[in-house]
Amino acid sequence: MANLLLIDFGSTYTKVTAVDVEQEVILGTASAMTTVATDITDGLDRALASLESKIGARAYDKTLACSSAAGGLKMVAIGLVPELTAEAAKRAALGAGAKVLGVFCHELSELEMAEIATLAPEIILLAGGTNGGNKEVLLHNAAMLAQMPKPVPVIVAGNKVVAGKAASILASGGKEAIVTENVMPRLNELHIEPARHAIREVFLRRIVEAKGLNKARRLVDEVVEPTPAAVLKAAELLAMGTDREPGVGELMMVDIGGATTDVYSIASGAPTHEYIQQKGLPEPFAKRTVEGDLGMRYSAASLVHAAGLSRLAQAAGVDEAAVERYLAVIEQQVDYLPQNAVEAAIERELGCACTRLAVERHVGRVETVYTTMGSMMLQTGKDLTEIKTVIGTGGVIIGSADPEAMLSGALFDEAKPGLLKPKAPRLLVDKEYILAAMGLLGDVYPDVAVRMMKRIIAGGNAHGTEK
Repeated sequence: MANLLLIDFGSTYTKVTAVDVEQEVILGTASAMTTVATDITDGLDRALASLESKIGARAYDKTLACSSAAGGLKMVAIGLVPELTAEAAKRAALGAGAKVLGVFCHELSELEMAEIATLAPEIILLAGGTNGGNKEVLLHNAAMLAQMPKPVPVIVAGNKVVAGKAASILASGGKEAIVTENVMPRLNELHIEPARHAIREVFLRRIVEAKGLNKARRLVDEVVEPTPAAVLKAAELLAMGTDREPGVGELMMVDIGGATTDVYSIASGAPTHEYIQQKGLPEPFAKRTVEGDLGMRYSAASLVHAAGLSRLAQAAGVDEAAVERYLAVIEQQVDYLPQNAVEAAIERELGCACTRLAVERHVGRVETVYTTMGSMMLQTGKDLTEIKTVIGTGGVIIGSADPEAMLSGALFDEAKPGLLKPKAPRLLVDKEYILAAMGLLGDVYPDVAVRMMKRIIAGGNAHGTEK
């Protein structure tokens, strides 16, 4: 066993966590503003100095890191049909911890190529066609991508019959092409793990250096993966456990950040009633969605737009002008914290809106469809009504005086019965901000990570206190 230092280079803050693996305890945590725009090690040094002031100087046997700095891992997903291979490619990218900038389908046009160039993705995931199915679209899109002036790596995860040829076309245009297994080998069958693995490998080889994270090598043994992938791994471990350490069962997690709100569900999500039929692609057991317009700082303006200015103001008990003034401040100062009761009320309602809207978009829905054979009920997405655990993380939830109220937007709403949100879960908070760190720890000591999360997070109430 060993002492580990676990680092999360976040979009706003760099967070460090020291763990005594032998005793299975957190020695201490600290954070500082992320400084990827200048030198990533500046913020890391400040965080480490803060940690040392709390726990003293320590020697660490291993130092691991994850990162969502500089906008996270930015990707574009391309497929044949919006509801099928394009959606499968999107899910693979999200599961790998990426921020999906755009999803494209059918044959790419010149206009769409210009849009992709403007989006400036760091990786492109190219899918299309089941194995033995459509070949032409994958080859056409490979030829279009080969003409891109920027040397963006392309992961080819489409029809295996022509995937090699598509890679050759891309290579002829000077693009790095990585062939992996088809994300949809057969109609309505997802197979996204190989693509997730390929994305992670490209992230480690190329994106870490491109974002300047290699500067931290003097202090970090390895940048393992994007932060959302580490959090997803932690959620899977906590839910399902390991061969030697049981988990807590199916769960949902809400992570509110400055730029995005991520929702994770570790659950089958199958219909809970026999008279409801599943519609669309099967859902991944471990699912992540990310809402780029729902964030507490960088995306605050779009959050207010999505939630409604008047509704936010009314919920906070302030006038609309107060919300607009606060919005102007936090857009200019991403590290700004509320200074009075009015600002605290607005901050609280922004967080509540992130939870409510992001969970509504993540969960499945049931609708009644009328046919010549009569009415039938169809479910799209996951039924999470029976989920027994909802965990909140992110600064606004962790720092809230009433995190349970902040998470209440994740709960089933009788006024919207078609949205399949959890009905009676226990509400927990990642009070120590350890989920990303536990995902990293799970790479080397999965049993320890499960036990620590069960004690620190799942063993507590909505305020994260241990029982």
